[in-house]
Amino acid sequence: MRKDALRDRVAVVGVGCCQFGENWDRSPSDMIVDAAYEAYADAGIEDPQAQIDAVFTGSVYSNKGPHECSDALKLWKPVTMVSNYCATGTDAFRCGVMSIAAGVYDTVLVVGYDKPKDRGVSGPTVMMDSVRDLPKTPAGWFSFAAAQYFDQYGAGREDLARIAVKNHHNGTLAPNSFLKREISMDDALNARMISWPFGLYDCAAQTDGAAVAIITRADLAKSFRDDAVLVKGVTVQAGPNPQKDPSNDFLSWKPTVWAAKDVYEQAGISNPRAEIDVAQVHDCFTLTELLTYEDLGFCKKGEGKEHSAAGNFQLTGDLPVNTDGGLKSFGHPTGATGVRMIYENTLQLQGRAGARQVKDAKLALSHNIGGHPTACGIAILGRD
Repeated sequence: MRKDALRDRVAVVGVGCCQFGENWDRSPSDMIVDAAYEAYADAGIEDPQAQIDAVFTGSVYSNKGPHECSDALKLWKPVTMVSNYCATGTDAFRCGVMSIAAGVYDTVLVVGYDKPKDRGVSGPTVMMDSVRDLPKTPAGWFSFAAAQYFDQYGAGREDLARIAVKNHHNGTLAPNSFLKREISMDDALNARMISWPFGLYDCAAQTDGAAVAIITRADLAKSFRDDAVLVKGVTVQAGPNPQKDPSNDFLSWKPTVWAAKDVYEQAGISNPRAEIDVAQVHDCFTLTELLTYEDLGFCKKGEGKEHSAAGNFQLTGDLPVNTDGGLKSFGHPTGATGVRMIYENTLQLQGRAGARQVKDAKLALSHNIGGHPTACGIAILGRD
């Protein structure tokens, strides 16, 4: 496989995102239309039927199939649906990028959406198989990882709370985020316990939402806008079920490590901490973000808590992480999250992120874990 096969061949020329939240008064079609028409305007597209060649859409909870998106937009094109649990949005983006890089299409619409609140339950219905009495819910499983990390590296709940406080602050600066509420360390530490050591504020908010990216051949990008951003690399890596993997140490997410190695080679990155300017990572739980700092090579194993305490991953730090609040406060409509990250990174690279803008951002990373039993998707975008 040529590691540079995708680099700089595809560009993002338009992005859109609806309001994330408990959208009881909005159907999936409403949210898709809101996000898509914002992206059309962003890319200067006036006739989608003539200017869009294909649609790649991702959803976990839709029971209507890929044509739910086509019906919503009245866009009669080849349409493909991707489902890879929390990595769904990144995977749909990857498929769209590859279709253009392969020369099959010129311009593609990527849509991620989900409306889990209409299912009548308060959280994910994912049930993991129990092995050696391991818990069956995501919070329960990641709490095992947290306990191991605490024991190995001397971390504590304060290290998790610091991440929650950061992401809640960043969410207040993002117009389409769900939770626009600052919290204190005391708020985080004294919140209702969910699964020790996770309190309420350590857990991401599952929401409804949709996000869209319009991508095209790099040589066509300037016909849409002058400041299009280039895809430097994108990958999705599978891994063993961590509950059945005898080599799993609960201190890392193997697919993240493997995906990072792959995508850094694609993008020509040798020192991610020095070269990446902004990152959106999968903070389904605060512990997940802490592990991801290390799995992505932003710091050495066990040192994430010190870098977090030093403010290195805050908006004012040298590598801001989850600038729009992340899953934690922007919200997590499972199939939309990966595309929402593309939306945020595109705005950051174009200098359009407002109060949460990272100064002179040139290279941006987005990261999702998900899949069944486990996977990771990473995309890297850059300014030309």
